[in-house]
Amino acid sequence: MNCPRHNRVRYALCQRATLISLTFCLVAWEAIPHLGDQTALFLAPPSAVLKALWKLAVEGDLAHHIATSLFRAIAGLILAVVAGVPLGFLLGGWFPRFERVVNPLLRFLGEVNPFSLFPVFMVLFGIGEVSKFAMIFWVSCWPILFNTITGVRGVDAAHIKTARSMNASRGTILTRVVFPGALPSIFTGLKIGASTSFFMLIAAETIGASSGLGWLVWNAQITYQIPRLFAATVVISVLGLGLTALFGRLEKKALVWREHA
Repeated sequence: MNCPRHNRVRYALCQRATLISLTFCLVAWEAIPHLGDQTALFLAPPSAVLKALWKLAVEGDLAHHIATSLFRAIAGLILAVVAGVPLGFLLGGWFPRFERVVNPLLRFLGEVNPFSLFPVFMVLFGIGEVSKFAMIFWVSCWPILFNTITGVRGVDAAHIKTARSMNASRGTILTRVVFPGALPSIFTGLKIGASTSFFMLIAAETIGASSGLGWLVWNAQITYQIPRLFAATVVISVLGLGLTALFGRLEKKALVWREHA
């Protein structure tokens, strides 16, 4: 929930409402599994989830699985940025006619269900780490690419004409005009790509993995350790939200000039 910071009274009420709603959800979550024996078999209460998290943390397994998953997610995301941002600049700024030709194909590929591509990734890259990076790269690349293209296209043409009238080089126009103008849209793509990468992580780590939060979910499922399954799912959600929030903070620092514009 976005609370308005400019109004102290509304901000305090909003914060209190958020706390109340979270408390209500946790109480309901804790109570529902105790309503019947069948419910408890499929829904672990927060107390059991916290116990499972504590046990994983004390045994040292949680830190290992988090580090493994973060490495895979961030590596795949970095590859998506390295590929998506430059390609977005080329298609959005330098080759717009070519972009209009290939746009239907790119949109089609971006809409392909990544789960249906599992056999393709396994045939091409095996069941090792490369296939996991490739899966995360695939789902993260498209939002970064499309948002970069949108950002480059959205740069005010008057700014570019002004820079050209001052005999600015193409490199200067790119770094001083186009890139700052496209940066808000690029950050939007990064945040979407980061959240999507953690969504894909669960599926990617079920293939030939022996560690990672996705593997932990899969292992808990097949061994019917429901509290551990919920614990791993909660950690994945928190990490995904944390990475998205990190990009949000970086965006505010990188685009501080917009507040003074």
